[in-house]
Amino acid sequence: MTQPPNQPPQGGFGAPQDPQQGAPQQPQPPAQPPQMPPTPQGPPPVAPPGAPAPGYGYPQQPPGQPGYGYPQQPGPYAQQPGPYNQQPGAYNQPGPYGGYPTQPQYPGAPAPGGGGGFFKGKTGIVVAASAAALLLVGGGTWYVVSSGDDKEDKPTVSKSSDDPKPTGSESVDQGDGSGTGREGNEDLNAGRKDGEAKVLFLTKNEVDLPRNGAEVFGPWVAGDTVVKAMYREVAGYSVTDGSKKWSVPLPAEVCSAPAQTSADGKIVIGVKDGLTEKAKCNDLQMIDLKTGKAGWKKPIPKASGAFASLSDFTLAISGNTLAVGGSGNSYGFSMADGKQLFGKPGSGCKPFAFAGGPKLLAGASCPTDDYDKPKQQLQEIDPASGKPRWTYNTPEGWEIDKVYSASPLVVSITQREPEKKWSIIALTDNGKLRSQISGGKNDKFQPRCGGAFVIFGQNLEGCTGVAADAKHFYMATETEYGKANELVAFSLDSGKEAWRAPAGAERKMTPLRIEGGNVLVYMQPSYDTGGGVATVAPTGGAPKMLLQHPASTAEIENSFYSPKMAYADGRFFIASGRVSAPNDKAEKETKTMMGFGQ
Repeated sequence: MTQPPNQPPQGGFGAPQDPQQGAPQQPQPPAQPPQMPPTPQGPPPVAPPGAPAPGYGYPQQPPGQPGYGYPQQPGPYAQQPGPYNQQPGAYNQPGPYGGYPTQPQYPGAPAPGGGGGFFKGKTGIVVAASAAALLLVGGGTWYVVSSGDDKEDKPTVSKSSDDPKPTGSESVDQGDGSGTGREGNEDLNAGRKDGEAKVLFLTKNEVDLPRNGAEVFGPWVAGDTVVKAMYREVAGYSVTDGSKKWSVPLPAEVCSAPAQTSADGKIVIGVKDGLTEKAKCNDLQMIDLKTGKAGWKKPIPKASGAFASLSDFTLAISGNTLAVGGSGNSYGFSMADGKQLFGKPGSGCKPFAFAGGPKLLAGASCPTDDYDKPKQQLQEIDPASGKPRWTYNTPEGWEIDKVYSASPLVVSITQREPEKKWSIIALTDNGKLRSQISGGKNDKFQPRCGGAFVIFGQNLEGCTGVAADAKHFYMATETEYGKANELVAFSLDSGKEAWRAPAGAERKMTPLRIEGGNVLVYMQPSYDTGGGVATVAPTGGAPKMLLQHPASTAEIENSFYSPKMAYADGRFFIASGRVSAPNDKAEKETKTMMGFGQ
């Protein structure tokens, strides 16, 4: 039988293994999950009255019984075999990692239903009522949920502007850089100790949001401006004092954005094509983040296919190309003028999502008669033509989940049937299997890949908690509250652990990216210690602090829900991943972004 390219022979190294044959006994979950003290994830926004109950993954809550398709975790340190018949290594591990990457939920998000149900193993047509939406969570599981949102949306603008006028931020003190405090104009730097970084600013929400709040996209740093997008606005703030420099109002809600900008500070965001519940994420708007000027805008070509009308598109930027991916429909556009560069292939495997950066990568789905045995590929795409430069076929039944690093190539893949599994693989620059990352039996790794829910779509990029250089892939362990975690380096050539570095002093660190040859990490705050930014040498060792945030503002830094972070030019920015509150008064008091620097 002919083997797919880049795959080992069947039955040998690389063939999927039946987890029941000779698999070590998995630990059983405790009867009641332990309650954990608050973590640097921050408390979730308060759910509005009548909002759907929070589902599995809701921060600070013990997990309930998840529905079909949600990441299943047999125990707190459970491991799952990977797709390459991996043998137990130095730690006698049965598989690579503990559980699935996390995707935090928020109040008002759809809660998963009971196990199995109508969608289990089915590909039938979904007949949705006008008040229901079909959601795809994690790239392969469908839920029908009722909106239940009867709060009238209040547009803040009537039309978009190609020449927005800069507007000042009322929520930021002007002149002294102290930002808004916990009480009125309290100086957040009053309690700063020697050696601690300065609080540059703290901003509060100034946008009237719909009932369930709004997702935050960004922050992105472009020169002297830090930018984030939320609801019907893209706004730029001064990196030094948080004052609003410019605002681009939008005709409808922001619904998609790339993880990174172009090299010259431009971005293209997705905007809904209307204000009703039936509006789709179909419009593109280019914005120059350095100047706050809105550029070209255009709709995405009308999609085709059985589920095309339900599909949301996700965006990625590589070089001068914006790649747009959806269910069976994909396109490439010039960042300069919006000209379409390529469309979906006429036949064969079709891209459904892209990852950008130094390479344009596509996750592609191939035709199959068996829903429980999907066939997928990872492709490197020529940004100018959309044609694949090389193709890597995943093992049968395994799907492309996330691209943790584009260069070097490190990819997360998952299996839904017959048993949910998660694996991380490293590929060579020409798409050949390089190694499978091997985790220890006593470790748990969960990169955070949260973000907006998309319908029949998937984000391949944007994970935090992962980094890679030419030789190593880095993840941090998860530990109980009050116990320091460790940064673990895995050899990209062997997949085995190379070294580990402890955070020290009961601290926890999260890898962000490679900076100057070192691993840039975020040192998470605790109840009495501020967060900070540090580096770890590529050979290991103790973290070297670049910025130690003030202990006096640890409570505020710790309060950001599902935080999103950016570090540039010696400054660190942390923003809430979602803004939501039970009423308008609380909404205006919600802290949205904080900046630190020397």
